[in-house]
Amino acid sequence: MYIAAERRAEELRLTLSDHWRAGALVQLDAALAALDIANAPQIVIDPAALSSLDLAGAWRLRKLIAAASAAGSRVRFAGTPPPQLTLIDEVLGQPGSAAAPGRPAAGADAPLPQHMKPDGTAAAPLVLEDFDFEEPVAAIGKKTLERFHETALGLGFLGRLSIIFLRALLRPRHLRPTSIARHIYDTGITAIPIVALIAFLISIIVAYLGAQQLQYFGAEIFVVDLVTIGTLRELGVLLTAIIVAGRSGSAFAAEIGSMQLNEEVDALKAIGVEPYEVLVVPRIIGLVVALPLLTVIADVIGLAGGAILCRFLLDMPVTQYLTRANDAIGNATFWVGFMKAPVFAILIALAGTYRGMQVQGSSRELGRLTTTAVVQAIFLVILADALFAVLFMEIGL
Repeated sequence: MYIAAERRAEELRLTLSDHWRAGALVQLDAALAALDIANAPQIVIDPAALSSLDLAGAWRLRKLIAAASAAGSRVRFAGTPPPQLTLIDEVLGQPGSAAAPGRPAAGADAPLPQHMKPDGTAAAPLVLEDFDFEEPVAAIGKKTLERFHETALGLGFLGRLSIIFLRALLRPRHLRPTSIARHIYDTGITAIPIVALIAFLISIIVAYLGAQQLQYFGAEIFVVDLVTIGTLRELGVLLTAIIVAGRSGSAFAAEIGSMQLNEEVDALKAIGVEPYEVLVVPRIIGLVVALPLLTVIADVIGLAGGAILCRFLLDMPVTQYLTRANDAIGNATFWVGFMKAPVFAILIALAGTYRGMQVQGSSRELGRLTTTAVVQAIFLVILADALFAVLFMEIGL
């Protein structure tokens, strides 16, 4: 019971009660729609019994006052108007429009502000009652709840995976070495050609651009430093991780997602097999082993590409290139790049398997989540690389 109506001669007394809040807007609208304010020369609103009133409820009350005033009724409050109603009137530029003893009824005597056209004539008044404030607020709330839900699901995935992985470490037979070997082959061995080709081409591009600029200063020898340090610290591991994210991350999401659609994951549960132990853990371990090895191959091929360009473009002997490269490489140059590889592998595998386990309903959902897995994997890799760069700078590596 949100509003009670009582007629007294020519006066209609409306007693407000319960909670006039955003969560009860549906019930409030139903109660107001059932209210008959016709043939009431004077309406008295008594808010004394209200348990609570927020801005959403005050907005509904203001619309009631405006409707009553438009019907020719004189509206007043039994006591002081709620401060929320006064606040809304002040925000709308209509101070003092709330119906109260000694004040005019809302919407009766206080005209809405007029806007001027470019020619100086008055435009139509801006009627803010027709604007729906609920929709944008509801959209923000919906997105916020979706993000909280996504975060909770992600934390649940990580927690369940951690427990299963620790249990597998205590019982090595649960690690499924055969499955791990197959994933090392799929994500590592079969990726060698494309990783080697990309590393070779990128190193040649970097060396060529560096040589073009350094020739103006007669410092072509520093092309070796550029290729060596750039490849070992950043380009080798980063490019390899991006290639693997697009290649293996999408494969993880698509494979597990297809199993979800075909109810194969449910079949594993039905026969007492833990799906995370069979589908997720071997893929993560396999990629953690494969990506560092691919990084080493990319480093070697990248250095070889720089040597070939220096030999044919700058007429630099290979022995001179190797000597300069050995001088340019510091004690930690190789390890700075190499230690990133396992972290990148974990991020890529987690993104692919997590999105794959989320697939349900249709093949369209499979395609969407596969794309999401690749995008998130690449984003996480680049973000992690930026954090590593800041960390290494702070510790002086």
